[in-house]
Amino acid sequence: MKTFNLKSVLILLAGFFLTVISYAQTSNLESIKKASNGLKFRPIGPAVMGGRVADIAVNPKNPSNWYVAVGSGGVWKTTNSGTTWQPVFDHEGSYSIGTVVIDPVNPNIVWVGTGENVSGRHVGWGDGVYKSTNAGKSWQNMGLKDSEHIGKILIDPRDNQTIYVAAEGPLWSSGGQRGLYKSEDGGNSWTLALAIDANTGVTDVEFDPSNPDVLYAAAYERRRKTWSLLSGGPN
Repeated sequence: MKTFNLKSVLILLAGFFLTVISYAQTSNLESIKKASNGLKFRPIGPAVMGGRVADIAVNPKNPSNWYVAVGSGGVWKTTNSGTTWQPVFDHEGSYSIGTVVIDPVNPNIVWVGTGENVSGRHVGWGDGVYKSTNAGKSWQNMGLKDSEHIGKILIDPRDNQTIYVAAEGPLWSSGGQRGLYKSEDGGNSWTLALAIDANTGVTDVEFDPSNPDVLYAAAYERRRKTWSLLSGGPN
């Protein structure tokens, strides 16, 4: 009578179960693929531009109306929830955009901060803050042209003449307009509300949700060199 080695039997059983498990996993994966055929993501644009999407603003009074700020491709607008897009910033002074915001009181007023707020060698710089009073049909440069990179614009929900701008400042040099700027006349004039130093700007700012008189600002000290990025510092 032929005897079987226990070790050989166990190896055979292990191989059998692994084969069954592998088949079950493959079968299950195929079932998942078939079931998810109708759940594919699709791009809705804007697609004919360069670079990255930096910001999105949705009209709170008309959710099908959006503005999209593109890091290296201007500002785009849709009035049908992304089915079609129109460029609305092609004739202004900068193609590099950091942020876009819709006035909470009057959605026909749109603010754009130029200069994408990143620190790569590829990044373009801006020429300040722009304002539209006719839903993006035309724009006016409202100053801060030496900010070069703007990370955020806040509008006081109680008074749309009070505007805050987080300005990161130049990437390749010190100085410029960097810090937190404030306007109390709708952008006609600006005061420097928070200054840190010539190498450190403000990259973001937000209201306290319970009290718009309280603001939180994030500072970022950085400098791009040809050979390196000096990212972060004591300030």
